[in-house]
Amino acid sequence: MLTGKLIVQQVNPGWLIFSKGFRKSWFRRFSKRAADIVLSFVMMVVLLPLIVIVAVLIKIDSKGPVLFSQDRVGEGRKEYMVYKFRSMVQDAEEKTGPVWAQDKDDRITRVGKFIRKWRIDEVPQLWNVFRGEMSFVGPRPEREYFIKQLDEVIPYYGQRFTVKPGLTGWAQVCFSYGASVGDAMEKLNYDLFYIKNMSIFMDLMILLRTVKTVLTGEGAR
Repeated sequence: MLTGKLIVQQVNPGWLIFSKGFRKSWFRRFSKRAADIVLSFVMMVVLLPLIVIVAVLIKIDSKGPVLFSQDRVGEGRKEYMVYKFRSMVQDAEEKTGPVWAQDKDDRITRVGKFIRKWRIDEVPQLWNVFRGEMSFVGPRPEREYFIKQLDEVIPYYGQRFTVKPGLTGWAQVCFSYGASVGDAMEKLNYDLFYIKNMSIFMDLMILLRTVKTVLTGEGAR
């Protein structure tokens, strides 16, 4: 409770299975889903002018589509298509294959640098939240390519898929951007803490801390 995380190397399997925190009541899931539907709809309407402006700037700045879509793994390991504003050059992974984003990534466009810094590139994921593929708060969704690697080396990594992935999460407000296996393990420590203790109050606290992070432009890549 003091550190805000669990340590996956020290988790007892029986405790993980039988602890009350990891079994979610229907009411908790229903209330979280209801909040997601209302908030995502309201935000899509409010942010519509921003969405139009960003779309125009992306088209002016570089060749390619406005939106970028990619497979992600969600709750129950179900794959879905996540949407973002395109912040990289078209076909960015054609030569490199799947890689984590790095500092000073030369694949990022001029507009891409701006929308990444202020997290505007994530706005289209409100549609994923509205459709029920994501939640406002939860572990950030990952690609199957990286999950296969992380599953083999990180204990209990599969527990991330017992809840919906989120636009933001406890790991995101407590830990900097992860770009390695070691970072993924540390983020899982925070994700497991959230999954065990998730509540409306905790979601609200994470959203408020996310607003602070967005306004300061911290940790973006």
